[in-house]
Amino acid sequence: MIKYRIYVDAAADIPETERKRYKIGILPIPVAMGDKTYQSGTELSNEEFYSLMEAYDGIPVTSQITPFAFEELFKAELEQRTEHLILVLINAKGSATYNNAIAVRDQFMEENQDASKMQIHVFDGTSYSGGYGYAAILAAQKLEMGMKVEEVLPIIEQQLGKQRIYFGLYTLKYAGKSGRIPSAAVFVGEALGIKPIMRISDHKITTVGKARGEKKLVKEIGKMVMGDIESRTPYSLVYGNDDAARQEMYDEMVRRLGYPPVYQFQIGAAVAINAGPRIVGVIFEVRKKERDKNS
Repeated sequence: MIKYRIYVDAAADIPETERKRYKIGILPIPVAMGDKTYQSGTELSNEEFYSLMEAYDGIPVTSQITPFAFEELFKAELEQRTEHLILVLINAKGSATYNNAIAVRDQFMEENQDASKMQIHVFDGTSYSGGYGYAAILAAQKLEMGMKVEEVLPIIEQQLGKQRIYFGLYTLKYAGKSGRIPSAAVFVGEALGIKPIMRISDHKITTVGKARGEKKLVKEIGKMVMGDIESRTPYSLVYGNDDAARQEMYDEMVRRLGYPPVYQFQIGAAVAINAGPRIVGVIFEVRKKERDKNS
């Protein structure tokens, strides 16, 4: 009998050390490039994906995790006699993955007479990358410390409601390809050296600022984070394939806050196909006053 199992999809970008440390299961996300499909998070590493993406002229496409995949997962965990199955999944407004999980769970519980022996808890991550990956790690930590599942479930929900991400794009090429930014704006932005700063919060991705040139991007992100972060709370970094940018963001936030990030999440396919592999940003808990204003 297994007391609990935690799963996320590959887009949560949980570092391998934490995945292994806390035994967090990963559900792969299919990535199609032309006539080839890869399973990100399992058979395809981030570095391999970046190389394929750079060489590919088209637009890579990620797919939802299918109902069949969830049905197989539920069957396997029921056979293992798992008591609590906890899934923290990608933003429901950006992927059908969450809704697939809910629909299959309801059907599974209805059609399997033994299903009542296992409780399936599904969370809408409302975000991308470590914006919800962090909540899964936090839950695993609390459970390992001896907290009951019933005590940890509301902590997951609360944490998801606190998270915000500010990140900057070093190139508009991929955002233009995916349609996130109009082609005319991409042309003008690249010509003027404008680097947009994006915010991920409460299911939405919005452009909230810009920096003139690469040298100003990290400082602008740091400034915006400092305006919104809850005092003395943990934060994490999100980055792509540019280690120098990651280090610059690390140094900037340590200088501003006086303490280092708890985690560093390297983006995988789900974010990179829309933003490009060269991004950097900060995941943090937004001030309660700001949350109350938007609630």
